[in-house]
Amino acid sequence: MSEVRLTTPSFLVLGIIDKLGEASPYDVKVEAARTVAPFWSVPHAQVYAQCDRLLGAGLLSEVRQEGGRNRRLMRLTAEGAAALRGWLADPAFVPVEARERGILKLWFGASPRVHAPVQVEEHRRTLEEYEGLAGEVGGLLTRGQREALEFGIRYERMMVDFWRWVGSREPGEDRAHDAEQD
Repeated sequence: MSEVRLTTPSFLVLGIIDKLGEASPYDVKVEAARTVAPFWSVPHAQVYAQCDRLLGAGLLSEVRQEGGRNRRLMRLTAEGAAALRGWLADPAFVPVEARERGILKLWFGASPRVHAPVQVEEHRRTLEEYEGLAGEVGGLLTRGQREALEFGIRYERMMVDFWRWVGSREPGEDRAHDAEQD
């Protein structure tokens, strides 16, 4: 077994395979898109690369299905299960990396009057989807899944509130404030 540096995408792959019991890289990709994508996206190519890395490190085992497409089915090894448990138990803080394109555009001078209404509507729509999901399947989710969904609901509420605030500000309001500070 070779030494491999495990990253969050590594643990995402281990976690999904653990939840499914066994999975092909394609299954992992589909399950990631279906479940964790709203709060942790991972490029499809990275899923396949992670599977290969984790296999090489001895954290996954692989069996090829006979006939048909000869699919690769992977399971966690004892070492993979131990690595996942260790990661889940680690309370280390890692700062959030917010990647909101609209915020980046504001930073570089985009018009709040143009962007705020669109952002409010899109975040409101996503909020309604999450709240609907909570109402439909909230009772079927594990505690951690429900808490992750609650994070999404609260995040979208905050984003709706933020963009409404951005849209309500007067043009030039900050320039006047900045001049007072000089």
